[in-house]
Amino acid sequence: MKVLHLNAGNETGGGMVHILSLLTELMNGKDQFILGLFEKGLFYEKAISAGIETVTFEQSSRYDLSILFKIIRFIKEEKIDIIHTHGARANLYGYFIRKLTKVTWMTTVHSDPRNDFLGRGIIGNIFTKLNLAVLKKPDHYFAISKRFTEMLVSFGVRLDNISTILNGIDFHKKRNGNLTREDLKLSPEDFVILMIARFDPVKRHELAIEAVESFSAHHPKTKFLLVGDGQTKNEVEELVRQKGIEGNIKFLGFREDIEAIIRVADITLLTSKTESFPLVLLESSREKVPVITTDVGGVRDMIPDSSYSFVLDDANVNTIRDALEEVFDLKQEKRLEQMGEKFYNFTSKRFSVQAFAESVNNVYKMYK
Repeated sequence: MKVLHLNAGNETGGGMVHILSLLTELMNGKDQFILGLFEKGLFYEKAISAGIETVTFEQSSRYDLSILFKIIRFIKEEKIDIIHTHGARANLYGYFIRKLTKVTWMTTVHSDPRNDFLGRGIIGNIFTKLNLAVLKKPDHYFAISKRFTEMLVSFGVRLDNISTILNGIDFHKKRNGNLTREDLKLSPEDFVILMIARFDPVKRHELAIEAVESFSAHHPKTKFLLVGDGQTKNEVEELVRQKGIEGNIKFLGFREDIEAIIRVADITLLTSKTESFPLVLLESSREKVPVITTDVGGVRDMIPDSSYSFVLDDANVNTIRDALEEVFDLKQEKRLEQMGEKFYNFTSKRFSVQAFAESVNNVYKMYK
């Protein structure tokens, strides 16, 4: 069996980690798994470094449709049995490939397609409608949270065409980097909040900034670390300047030493409007650092109650600030590390990438 995974190739966040982790596990078997990207970049470099068989279908721009014929030619020459698409652009080509070949088409739903093009005006609205139309056509779907399964059913997708397979990471991964608070110009007394997310309207950085501003008014030693890049970064930086809270907030940009940065934090914060099954929360649990998160995607599967971490039903400035106050008190009482340990023990037994990859492969075999 030959499976071709397709992605635009410009992904650097959770989607990239998901695909790389999955393919790293799958390539240990007897079947052949190939990663197809539309451009070279960090994703391509990491895939090659991991030993994943990777091909790029060079696309001069995101509107260069000639790439479709390159992919189809590759599928026919390599006798690909299944294409597995990830992301809106890959799904669009998957639709045409399915029409023009006999290959089976599967897709993983990584995000709510209604929010994939937030903040992009008329063009965004057009792409959203196109994305939703295309998303009703694959032969099979992988939903990485129960909520996303329910969402697909509400779109008219048959339940028996959906596999709900909760995400996973490698909890046995060798710990990379040895970063100290001093390296980041932080003091041992600082209360360190960490947010790892691309700068995009769906991540709601402005909400996080306002909540941290409210909290830091009573806790001046608060430091908020923002890791990531993206389209709204300049706007968020300007917001911080306008509020005059530059002393509490550090923009660290894109980083590859995520595990090391998590280890210097007291809490990880996620304020997204929508997610599927955010890997950043599992990565935080691997380092035994609790989280505060909006109630999105499958987070309640990994955080069953507030003894493990904090899930906010109604995420606003007040509820986020109140959760930060609880975490601050736990730190003062020397009980925050216990919460992190409990969080790790729960997730490490239930969300391994090995189990996730095996479940995906079992679905492939159904279509063999």
